[in-house]
Amino acid sequence: MVADQELDALLKRLHLANTRRAWRELARRAEQEEWTYHDFLTLLVTEEIAHRQQTRLERVVRRARFPFLKTIDDFNFMYQSTVRLALLGSALSADFTTEGHCVIFNGKPGRGKTHLAIAIAYRAIQHGFDALFVTAAELIDDLSAGFRAGRFAAALATYTHPAILVVDEVGYLTCGTDAANVLFHVVNDRHRKKRAMIFTTNKPLNQWGRVLHDEDLAHAIVDRVLERGRFLTLDGPSMRTKHLGIDDPTSDGSQTVVTQPARISGIQAPEFPEPTSVPVTTASSVGRKSKSRSPSFRRTPPRLTGCSEPR
Repeated sequence: MVADQELDALLKRLHLANTRRAWRELARRAEQEEWTYHDFLTLLVTEEIAHRQQTRLERVVRRARFPFLKTIDDFNFMYQSTVRLALLGSALSADFTTEGHCVIFNGKPGRGKTHLAIAIAYRAIQHGFDALFVTAAELIDDLSAGFRAGRFAAALATYTHPAILVVDEVGYLTCGTDAANVLFHVVNDRHRKKRAMIFTTNKPLNQWGRVLHDEDLAHAIVDRVLERGRFLTLDGPSMRTKHLGIDDPTSDGSQTVVTQPARISGIQAPEFPEPTSVPVTTASSVGRKSKSRSPSFRRTPPRLTGCSEPR
């Protein structure tokens, strides 16, 4: 009979780490509950597969560089009138990645564009694919630096290899003059290889030319993305400020007019009132017998050093 230590060594050679940890407890339960050999082996293999799937999921999510992890179940469609879960059904399937589909999420800040982009990419990871998240500014800066350093091909492979690429915040930050050129290389390569892409932006598509400093290349980028993609606009209130009850924190209607003076640390009024002018004392007010006059208190504007007095 094989000793426990020898069995552990054999499982280690097969890289069955979870089985090495679990087989003793499962063997004890099998004896107590009188499992068949088939049931014991089935459960042992099932535990190993589940462990490997979870380990792989955690590893690929780390490599995806998501700023946060959100799923489609976390998204509240109640505030959306243009996007529904049924509309995203194809984007959540494995075919979205295998067939190289794309989607552009457009909308004002806080509408959930990045949330949905990450949720779709995470679903692709669950289907067995890899993904990468990057902001448009980071992608452009990295590729521009790679071009100047003579390693553009290696830098480009970082963004063309993953099965699904999320490019966040197109148009949020000012890009360099070569933005359209480097982004076109990414989109064109992925388009030829039928690899999925997701973009989020707060700019209409007809303004991408100004954002990327090249109207022609911007048109070519959008044309390739939307050949197998969709353009979806998210509306509704900002999820970041909906607790304030305003639709757009930057609109004129959301500005509250303050009629009361500002209060600091709960003080209702200044503890020391501002000094007021003291009326000038004249000779008539003290009598004509006195030749001397009381000093007059007048406000004199301060004189700034280095500035001439007004003439």
